Amino acid sequence: MSGELKELGEKFRKKREEMQFTLREVENSTSIRTSFIQAIEEGTINEFLAGVYALGFIKQYASFLQLDVEGIMKEYPRVFRMRGLHHDFNYGIGTLEMRSSLSGGMKWLPNLLWAGGIAAAIVITYYFAKAVGLL
Repeated sequence: MSGELKELGEKFRKKREEMQFTLREVENSTSIRTSFIQAIEEGTINEFLAGVYALGFIKQYASFLQLDVEGIMKEYPRVFRMRGLHHDFNYGIGTLEMRSSLSGGMKWLPNLLWAGGIAAAIVITYYFAKAVGLL
């Protein structure tokens, strides 16, 4: 894969130079840091970023250079199967496991205190109004 990534990076560099863009101009237009653009062009981006971010930057940079992103993905399939793309989640949508107790670390306590305070205020207001003769 390293060879394909370097080949792809070289293609990007040549296209950028052909379009007469500096690295700083690419950074300003894509919001991809210059160091990451250089890493893409050198074929070392997978050493600096998790695969999902590297792939996102590669696709964004290809789009900026007006290259056919789908064509690149077909031409360099190994590049788009970088390390770090498979995530093993123990918890998530559709799982029956629970991350913590039902109490959620006593997150319900402030709500209970608010509810109790409001109920107490209502009771006090009722008895005060009754004592004064408003009810």
